[in-house]
Amino acid sequence: MTLAEVVLSVMFLGLIAYGVFGGADFGAGIWDLLAGGTRRGGPQRGLIERSIAPIWEANHVWLIFVLVVLWTAFPGAFAAVVTTLYIPLTLAAFGMIARGAAFAFRKSVTTLGMRRSLGACFALSSLVTPYFLGAVVGGVASGRVPPGIAAGDVVTSWVNPTSVLGGVLAVLVCAYLAAVFLCADARREGTDDLAGQFRLRGLATAAVTGAVGIAGLFVLRADARQLFDGLTGRALPVVALSVVAGVAALGLLAARRYVPARAASALAVTAILVGWAVAQYPYVLVPELTIEEAAGGRSTLVAMLVALLGGSVVLLPALVYLYVLFQRAPRHDAAEPAAPGAVTS
Repeated sequence: MTLAEVVLSVMFLGLIAYGVFGGADFGAGIWDLLAGGTRRGGPQRGLIERSIAPIWEANHVWLIFVLVVLWTAFPGAFAAVVTTLYIPLTLAAFGMIARGAAFAFRKSVTTLGMRRSLGACFALSSLVTPYFLGAVVGGVASGRVPPGIAAGDVVTSWVNPTSVLGGVLAVLVCAYLAAVFLCADARREGTDDLAGQFRLRGLATAAVTGAVGIAGLFVLRADARQLFDGLTGRALPVVALSVVAGVAALGLLAARRYVPARAASALAVTAILVGWAVAQYPYVLVPELTIEEAAGGRSTLVAMLVALLGGSVVLLPALVYLYVLFQRAPRHDAAEPAAPGAVTS
């Protein structure tokens, strides 16, 4: 493995982390949108808010990490992507800003109308943002982003069958991950009725995602043949692992074993992302720019790798502690029992 491949692999680990944790974060907003009216959807929205409030900002660290590494270590690829795909990237950025602002301010306002408006902004942004990010992946994976500054078509690079497939799958996967994650959160709080609701949503979303994935193979065969050949060729074992993990996750979810279902679902999503990377190896931008051609100078790569190793010593333990800390079951004061589903600080 070359130095450039090592740096790219580390960057891809960050992309996987964002796909799993950030995906579940976005998916929670999608379920917020579909929760129903104020009274019927109140318990679901309360669970969603308690689940993502401690970590939603931290999840975006992974996206920043990916962009910084790509910009520094692979500047040619970064320039091509952000100039050709600037429209969906800008829309995704606006979606993240609107989503974060609405989520933060929704808890501060007191009037029902403002809360509903901010809640709608949060939920709709949670839906459209992963779509645009998935469309970007589809544009890159289908070979519509050539090297050079704005060398690709700024519209058809992300408005095409593969990008639509990528966007739809991104939304569905986010919703599925969130449903599985929220099942465990609901059980931890003692609200088994909410766990049951999200369990059914997770099973239904998994079925839809699987159907779209199968139909997507025909889309890729017609629109992104190189990616299709890679997924059905050397990446087939990884794709098979994703299928096995997905089926296992469904079995665990059906059996109400929510924590193991989380792990299996995360593995399924991870395997799909790894399969994409294996399918288009050794290219960063299919079918012209390889990893070695896109990489910066050796001194830059060495400095980047040293910075990544040093930063991980500080960042990773803090993030792990954050995730673990807020997965602990809430403890109530013995002298004053809390209401079912309540969360105490």
